[in-house]
Amino acid sequence: TGGYGRKTGSAGYLKTCRKGIFALKKYKNWVIWVLEILGGCALFGLGFDLFLEPHNINAGGLSGLAQILVHLTKWGTVSTVTLIANIPLFIVGWRSIGKKFFFGSLLGSAGLSFFLSAFTHVPPIKTEPFLGALYGGILCGAGAGLVFLAGASTGGSDIIVRLLKKRYRNIPIGKIVLSFDVVVALLTGITFRDFSNILYCGITLVACSQVVDAVVYSFDYSRVALIISEKTEEIAVLVGQKLDRGSTFLYGQGTYSHKDTKVLLTAVKKQQLAELKELVVGIDPNAFIILQESHQVLGDGFSRYSKDAL
Repeated sequence: TGGYGRKTGSAGYLKTCRKGIFALKKYKNWVIWVLEILGGCALFGLGFDLFLEPHNINAGGLSGLAQILVHLTKWGTVSTVTLIANIPLFIVGWRSIGKKFFFGSLLGSAGLSFFLSAFTHVPPIKTEPFLGALYGGILCGAGAGLVFLAGASTGGSDIIVRLLKKRYRNIPIGKIVLSFDVVVALLTGITFRDFSNILYCGITLVACSQVVDAVVYSFDYSRVALIISEKTEEIAVLVGQKLDRGSTFLYGQGTYSHKDTKVLLTAVKKQQLAELKELVVGIDPNAFIILQESHQVLGDGFSRYSKDAL
């Protein structure tokens, strides 16, 4: 009976430990998620207050639309119209994308408001309008990209962009941001008859779009390698052992020698590329290696398919 009790106690202890480790991982992931959203909001606020606001450069978005509506209707303020418009957008976001997106967007919206207000006390950097538009777009794009990467938004037009991404799944999210904001910027220029500002706005929007895509998709790029060698068996074993990557044999034939040969196909992360080349050349200095950039490798060891993926 004593032995049985010790076994039961050990099993209970191990179960408790596993629960504790799981809870710790979950808490850690939650903290990283919050920091990612707030970090993105901080970058966006910094770019806007230090570079765009001093030159009156419009970054498009829902606030730009609100500015047009207030001017045309002579009713309310930009903040009031933006707040009213955000209510149905958040509801649609909850229903279409999910609770995590909803609460992340609430955090993003509050975080962006806080940082936009906080950074007004930081002296703006004196630059020419061109540099202000460029660096403002880069910082705002980096911030928006981080928030999108966390599966959230900063509210407003970001929710519209995220909903459009669900509809147009083959278009990079940065291009959707650019398309929406360009329309808003053009409408703003026509409404206020300030076309020089549109040109600076265009620089900001293009830079922002490119950086959003770079941030969102750069973590998802891998390399596919085709390796032709007489020692593909040895190479395949070491790729599995040292890089923890699977591989596949393709069967081919040399056009000159007409000799049957095995071609090794494998996919690795970007940071494993140098190690892969050293590994292959270390086994066979005469190996022929073809490297190709690949976006969204799905499967074991890489990302999993999700219908809500960016």
